[in-house]
Amino acid sequence: MESRARSGTRLTGSLSFRLGVALAVVLAIGGVAVSLAAYAYGRSAAQNSYDRLLVGAANQIAGSLRLRGGEIMVDIPVSAFDLLSLAPRDRVVYAVFDDRGQLITGYDAVDPPDGDDEFFGGSFAGEPVRYAHVRRLISERSFLGAVDVVVGQTIEARRDLAQQVTRNALVVVAAVGLVISGLAFLAVNSALRPLRRLERDVAARSSRDLTPVDVEVPQEIGSLVAALNRFIGRIDRQLRIMRTLIADASHQLRTPIAALRAQAELAREAPDAEEMRRIVERIHDRSRNLSQLTDQLLNHAMIIHRADSVELTSVDLRVVASEAVAQFDQTLTGAALEVRMDLPEEPMICDGDALSLVEACKNLINNAVAYGKPPITVFVQDAGATFRLGVRDRGDGMAEEMWADAGSRFAKRSGVSSTSAGLGLSIVSAVAQAHRGRMKIRRPADDRFEVFVELPKVSEVEA
Repeated sequence: MESRARSGTRLTGSLSFRLGVALAVVLAIGGVAVSLAAYAYGRSAAQNSYDRLLVGAANQIAGSLRLRGGEIMVDIPVSAFDLLSLAPRDRVVYAVFDDRGQLITGYDAVDPPDGDDEFFGGSFAGEPVRYAHVRRLISERSFLGAVDVVVGQTIEARRDLAQQVTRNALVVVAAVGLVISGLAFLAVNSALRPLRRLERDVAARSSRDLTPVDVEVPQEIGSLVAALNRFIGRIDRQLRIMRTLIADASHQLRTPIAALRAQAELAREAPDAEEMRRIVERIHDRSRNLSQLTDQLLNHAMIIHRADSVELTSVDLRVVASEAVAQFDQTLTGAALEVRMDLPEEPMICDGDALSLVEACKNLINNAVAYGKPPITVFVQDAGATFRLGVRDRGDGMAEEMWADAGSRFAKRSGVSSTSAGLGLSIVSAVAQAHRGRMKIRRPADDRFEVFVELPKVSEVEA
C-alpha cells in the first residue's frame, strides 16, 4: 500500500468493498420492499380470513330470524359465536336492527349501519372494531321490510396474524438474503479474478518488457487491456526513438567530430597562411555537414515523437508548401537559388500536423538543392483519392532500383554522396506514415524527378 502511495496512485477504496456495499444496499432495499409487501399481504390475509368469520356469524344470526305475532324474534345460535371463538382474546359484539333502525336485540352501543357496505370500521368501549353487515329481507303478511344484522370483533387477532405472516416472510427473506450474499461474494471474487491476473502479469514484468499484455479477460475489461497496450506501445516507441537517437548520434557524430579535431590540429601546425585558409575551409565544410547531421537527427526524433503525441488538425497543404519555401529561403547559405511553387487555386485541406509536414517539405527541398538540378519546384496536387505534396527538379535523381530503400535511415544505396546525413528522405517517410500516407518517388519524364508524400483527404480519414 505504501509503495502504491509513493508511485502517485490515488487510492479511492477497494473495488470489492464498493461492490459489496452496492450489493448490500440493493439487498437492503429489496428486504425493505419485501417486508412492506409481506406486511401488506399479512394484513390483507388476516383481514380476509376474519372477515369471512364475521360474515358467517352474521349470516347464521340472520338465518335465525323469526316472526311471531308480527314481531321479529331472534334466536341466536351458539354456532355463530363458535366461529369467532377462534380469536379468544378478541371481544365480539352484535346487534340486530329493524327497517326503521331500531335495535331489536344486541348491544345498544353498536351503531346501525350507514348504507349497504358489507364491512366497515368503528369502535366499541374504546377499542377498534371491525364490523360485518348482513341485510335480510322479510316479506310476510304481518311484516314487510329489511332487517340488518351487524356483528363486530376487535382486531387484536388480526394484528397478530399479520405480524406472524410478516415475521415468517422476513425469516425466509433473511435466509434467502444470506444465501444471495454468499453467492454475491463468490460472484464478486470471480468477476475480479481477471483484474488480479492482469495485476500479476504487469507486476511480474521487468522494466525492459514492453510487449503487449496477453491475458485472457472478459469483454468488459478488454477495452482496459487495449488501452494499456496502446499506452505500452507509445512508451516502447518513445524508448525506441531515444535509443535510435543515442545510437545514431554515437555512430554518426563520432566521425565528423574526429575529423574536425584532426583538421583543427593541422590548422594549429599550418606552415603558412594559404595552408591555414584551406584547412579552415575544410573545417567550415565539416562543420556545416555536422550541423546538418545534428539537425536531421533531432528532426527525425521530433517527427516520430509528434506522431504519437500531437493530434492532427485541418491543414491547407498550400500553406505548408509556402511556409517550407519561406523557411528554406531564410536558412539557405551559399549561392542564391530560386525555389518555385506550383500551387492550385482551391484549398487542399487534409488532417495533419503542420510542423511535421513543413519539416518534410524542407527536407525534400534540401535534397533537391543538394543533388538535383534547377529549376526546383514545390508542388501540391489533387490526385483524386489523395493529395500530393512534393518537390520536382530537372536532375536524374537516384536509380530506380534504389527507390525502395530511399526512406531507410542512413541507407547505403540511397544514391547520395558520403557527405549526406542520410536522414532527409527517412524524415519524409516517417511524416508520411504518421499521416497514414506514404512517400513516393517517380520520374514522370526523362528530365524530371519527383519525390512527394501522398496524404488521404479529410473525408477518407474521417471514414
